[in-house]
Amino acid sequence: MSRRQEVAVAGEAAARAFLEARGLRVLASRFRALRGEIDLVAREGSTVVFVEVKTRRTATFGPPEGAVRAPKQRQIAKVAEAFLSASGLRGAPCRFDVVAVDLAAHPARVTWIRDAFPAEGLPLL
Repeated sequence: MSRRQEVAVAGEAAARAFLEARGLRVLASRFRALRGEIDLVAREGSTVVFVEVKTRRTATFGPPEGAVRAPKQRQIAKVAEAFLSASGLRGAPCRFDVVAVDLAAHPARVTWIRDAFPAEGLPLL
C-alpha cells in the first residue's frame, strides 16, 4: 500500500469512528459506481448521509475541507444517486457532509461539516 493510500485509510477510519461515536450508522464505505466513489455512506435517523473524507498529514496544501469543489460535488452526487438506486433508498432524505481529518495534529483533529454542500441543483435530485 502506498503512503497516500495509508493516509486515506487512516483518515477514513478516524472519520468513521468519529461519526459512529456521534450516533451515525455507517451503511457503506468506499462505495463505488462507474462515476466514482463515496468514502462513507451513513444513516442519521431517516437521513442518508454521503460523506467525503479529506485527510491531510501536513498543512502544505491547506485545510482538507477546501478540496471539495464543484466538480467533485457533482461526482459525489452522481455516485450517491447510484447508491440510493442500488440500496432501495431512492426518495429518502439525504445530505452531503465533509469530514476533514488533520493527521498532523496529535491526536488527529477531526472536523465535521454537516450539509457541506447543498443537494439542490446536483444530478441527484
